[in-house]
Amino acid sequence: MEKNTDRKWWKEGVVYQIYPRSFQDTTGNGIGDLQGIIKRLDYIKSLGVDIIWLNPVYTSPNDDNGYDISDYRNIMSEFGTMADIDELMTEMKKRGLRLVMDLVVNHSSDEHEWFIESRKSRDNEYRDYYHWWPAEKGTPPKRFSYFDVDSNAWKYDEPTDSYYLHYYSAKQPDLKWENPKVREEVYDLMKFWFEKGVDGFRMDVISTISKDIDYPELPGKYKGDFIPYYADGPHLHEYIKEMNQEVLSKYDVMTVGEAPGVSKEQALNFVDEDRKELNMFFHFSLMSLDREPGETFKMRQEQWKLTEFKKIFSEWDDVFAEKGWGSLYLNNHDFPRSVSRWGNDSKMHWQNSATLLQTFLLSMRGTPYFLYGEEIGMTNIKFDRITDYQDINTRTRYEGIKKAGGDLNAFIEDEKRAGRDNARTPMQWGTNLNSGFTKAKPWLKVNDNFKEGINVAEQEPEKDSVLNYFRNMVQVRKNHLALVYGDYRLLLAKNEQVYAYLRTWENERFLVLLNFSTKRNSVTIDEVHFNKAHLIISNDDAINNKTDNSFELTPYQAVIYKVF
Repeated sequence: MEKNTDRKWWKEGVVYQIYPRSFQDTTGNGIGDLQGIIKRLDYIKSLGVDIIWLNPVYTSPNDDNGYDISDYRNIMSEFGTMADIDELMTEMKKRGLRLVMDLVVNHSSDEHEWFIESRKSRDNEYRDYYHWWPAEKGTPPKRFSYFDVDSNAWKYDEPTDSYYLHYYSAKQPDLKWENPKVREEVYDLMKFWFEKGVDGFRMDVISTISKDIDYPELPGKYKGDFIPYYADGPHLHEYIKEMNQEVLSKYDVMTVGEAPGVSKEQALNFVDEDRKELNMFFHFSLMSLDREPGETFKMRQEQWKLTEFKKIFSEWDDVFAEKGWGSLYLNNHDFPRSVSRWGNDSKMHWQNSATLLQTFLLSMRGTPYFLYGEEIGMTNIKFDRITDYQDINTRTRYEGIKKAGGDLNAFIEDEKRAGRDNARTPMQWGTNLNSGFTKAKPWLKVNDNFKEGINVAEQEPEKDSVLNYFRNMVQVRKNHLALVYGDYRLLLAKNEQVYAYLRTWENERFLVLLNFSTKRNSVTIDEVHFNKAHLIISNDDAINNKTDNSFELTPYQAVIYKVF
């Protein structure tokens, strides 16, 4: 048996991601909170999921919705208290649920005590906790920043006549991992949370923690692209191995690294079990499929092709065929809703395409991650005005385009498809005010389509709802370990409408057919005798025409057969 079929709870688990600001408000301030999550734990358990990934709830000035942390050992008052997080863990454990939190240690907030001290003087004991460039050396070599109006990752700081480095917002100065004291601080805070009972970490932009502290010009081999350069720091794997040795190896925990810029060729450096680094990581190949080349956030004009989609998943599956383990996701808090992006959110096709995407993630090899609301088919909100957006990324880029005299209307049109706030609108619980998320004005508008059946309350009693299909499909995965560990074999590779593959493990074999199309499609598969096949699940009860080796699929139909 290959190592990647060794049974592990984090391989067999289904992850449910909660963006705490948007899940459930119990205090009446329009912002979700920890007590709101506790209130909804029975619902979460009913989905069949095993692991909650909770976006940051630590003390933060909220420049980037909690990804700018000013105190790693305390809870943001908007969300509650440390007693609330303790209660959340206690209640989750009663229900057999595990908690994975965000570890955000590429950078801190500029309001963290370390940075407050670091900027006071050049000889402060915390000075070397961050990356500084003295102004007398001239302008520092160019570095790209995601959340800066000028895309400049160096910020001039007058008190010490120096520049500090920030790959993200100017309020998110990068920590200097090259300083052993910084690494000790990080390992201590990780131990603090593990001792509290946290079951793992999703590690924010972990691929960028190592820097070349000579700060050279961008080497030519990166062809002007800073992202793969950031992910290729000289001591990256040395630091992750040390983290594993000092902390991770001492606990039964799950680790998943967010790894922009990491290629297929570098993948096993992170997750080959023999290297003792991480369990899995998020790659970004799919997330760039429908983006302009070299543009992290701008959507390309032509429609993506299913053959491109298949190629990405098939090639990444092959990376982990014998070693390591993959992660599976179609969206998260940083990317638009999956049904609007990879499915079809028109009224005619919304339901089938939402359940098709659920079928896909839950029948592939790797650990599947679902953002809250995916189980009911939540869609992009597509804001018309910049004033509706709360995301620092959208607002910063808008100001940059405005400053450059660019086309702001075209930018807003693009954000309707690309904007991160599409994935952050409040959870749609019912048909009442603000869909049951809050009685106050919500921090971000609720999508009006909660009135059109995209809510939990109306889907609960419907046998064939998106919600109940999700529950059924989760159980199909749990009942058939071939869908977790089995070999993956792509069929009909050149078909632009149907994604078909086999999953085989021990003496079980399953055929998955997914019609990514608004048209009926007939497929012929020589390896399968449909008249002998046993239907496991279908998202459409239409009567299908089938012969011994051909099968007709309705628009956005998903079926799984056990085949002999």
